[in-house]
Amino acid sequence: MERSQNSLSNNLFSVLDGVAERISVGMVADRVADKGFGILLILLSLPSALPVPAPGYSTPFGILLVVLGIQMVIGRVQPWLPEKARKKEFSKERAEKVFRSAGKILHKMEVLVRPRMRWINSRGGRVFFGAVVIGMASLMILPIPLTNTLPAFVIFVVGISLSEDDGLMAIGAFVLGILAAAFYAYIIYLLATVGMDGVVQFKEWIKDQL
Repeated sequence: MERSQNSLSNNLFSVLDGVAERISVGMVADRVADKGFGILLILLSLPSALPVPAPGYSTPFGILLVVLGIQMVIGRVQPWLPEKARKKEFSKERAEKVFRSAGKILHKMEVLVRPRMRWINSRGGRVFFGAVVIGMASLMILPIPLTNTLPAFVIFVVGISLSEDDGLMAIGAFVLGILAAAFYAYIIYLLATVGMDGVVQFKEWIKDQL
């Protein structure tokens, strides 16, 4: 199926239009500011949400996602980022690698995503999912010795839901967020009771099941 001009994947790759070698977080924020919070949530959660090696991004991007979640809760319409964060740069090559992986997932999800249950972009909807973003981003920041993929993917799906006005997918993101919180609670329980060895064994068990 051919992608529409305004598809999520096309909007994602349009961020890199005209970029030579490096792109800053501020440049990304400026290019998607008119689209609200959705695309920026997708972009900042990408390095941790996808199975692409991106060490060192979960904590700083998690902090930025907390900042964005707070802005959603207090009612800002367009996202704002601190100047120090806006100056953070990364190579176009790395961005393209992450975007290609994201594009494959977005292209498949576009079949399922459509405007419905549009309460998600109401004042109450933004407040509620702003709180979800804060919670999941906080999990990304924690030094949990497994993975940040699950909470980051929740934010990724929330971003898609906001961008496409899809309240039903947002409900799915919320359910996934509950599972992510339960997963992290169990990891913390293991750390408190049996230590790192128990966490490692649990990690190996998960790999075996997958």
